[in-house]
Amino acid sequence: MTDYKNLKLIASSSPHIRSDENTRSIMLDVIIALCPALVMSVYNFGSWNFRALTMTAVSVVSCVFWEWLYRVLLKKPQMIGDLSAVVTGMLLAFVCPVTIPYWMIVLGAFFSIVVVKQLYGGIGCNFLNPALAGRAILVASFAGPMTKWYYGVDIPVIGKMAADVTTSATPLAVMKDGAFTQLTQDVSVADMFLGRIGGSLGETSALMLLLGGLYLLARKVISWHTPVAFIGTVAVITLIAAPAGVNNVDYMLYNVLGGGLMLGAIFMATDYATSPVTKPGQLIFGIGCGLITCFIRRFGSYPEGVCYSILIMNCTTWLLDKYIRPVIYGAPKKEKKKEAAAK
Repeated sequence: MTDYKNLKLIASSSPHIRSDENTRSIMLDVIIALCPALVMSVYNFGSWNFRALTMTAVSVVSCVFWEWLYRVLLKKPQMIGDLSAVVTGMLLAFVCPVTIPYWMIVLGAFFSIVVVKQLYGGIGCNFLNPALAGRAILVASFAGPMTKWYYGVDIPVIGKMAADVTTSATPLAVMKDGAFTQLTQDVSVADMFLGRIGGSLGETSALMLLLGGLYLLARKVISWHTPVAFIGTVAVITLIAAPAGVNNVDYMLYNVLGGGLMLGAIFMATDYATSPVTKPGQLIFGIGCGLITCFIRRFGSYPEGVCYSILIMNCTTWLLDKYIRPVIYGAPKKEKKKEAAAK
C-alpha cells in the first residue's frame, strides 16, 4: 500500500510538460551526430588515422578527468554522467590539427573545462563555448603546431600529390594568398564538399557535418535559425564581394565549404548555454557570426574566422536575450492587445 503521507509533491508554475529529454540524451544525440565527421577524419588523414582516433580519445578522457577532478576537489556533485564533457572533448579535438602533441590537447582540455566551464558554475553557466575557447588559447600559446595542416594518402595538395602525409596550406590559406585560380585547379568543389582536403581533424567534410546537422534537426536538438543565418550570411557576402577576376559562385562555394564554417555553424554556434534562447535572437546571432567571419577572412591576418566570430558573438548573447525577450506563455497576442486598447 502506498504511504501517501510521506509522498513529496513538487509544485511548479505552468505549463506542465512531460518529456524524456534531458541533458544526457541531448549530449548523446550530439555525439552520434559527430560520428560521421570522426569516421571521415580517420579516412582523410591516411597514415595518421590511428592518431585521429587516439587524439579524440585523449581529448575526451582529459575533459572528463578535469571535470571529475575539479568537482571532487571542490566537493561538488559529480556531473560527468551528463556527457557534456565528452562533447567538449570531441569538439576540441575536431578543431585542432591531427598532429599536435597529446600533452597540448590535455592542456587545452584543462582550459576548456576548468577555466571556461567549471569556474563559472558548470554546464549552462559558461558564457563562452568551451571547445572554441580551448582552441583559441592553444593558438595563442602554440601558434606553430596549431597552424600546421596535413593531407592524407591520395588527397590532392596544392600543386602536387601527397605520397603519404604532406604539410601544405589549407584552401582558405591559399585564397588568402590570392592564388584562387591555382586552388580551383588543384582542389575541386567536390573535394571540398566530400572532405578530400586538409584542415583541422573534424572540419574537412562538409557532407558528414551536414549529415550530423540533419540528424540533430530531426531529433529537434537544434533549430535551423542559427546555422542557416550563419552559413547564409557567409554565402551572400562572399557571392557579392568576390575579389576582382574571381568567379563569384566559385568563391562563395569555396568559402562556404572550406574551413570550420559547417562545424562551427551546426555544432558550436547552436550551443544552448552560449547562444540566444529566442528565434529572432538566434537569427541575429547567426548573422553576426557570418559577418565577423567574412571580415576576418577578408581583412584579417588569419585566413579563418569562425572560431573568433562565435566567441565574439557569445559575449553578446546576454544582450540579445535582454532586449529580445521570449513571449510569455499564455500572454494575449498583439491583435488581442490592440482590440483591448481600442475598446
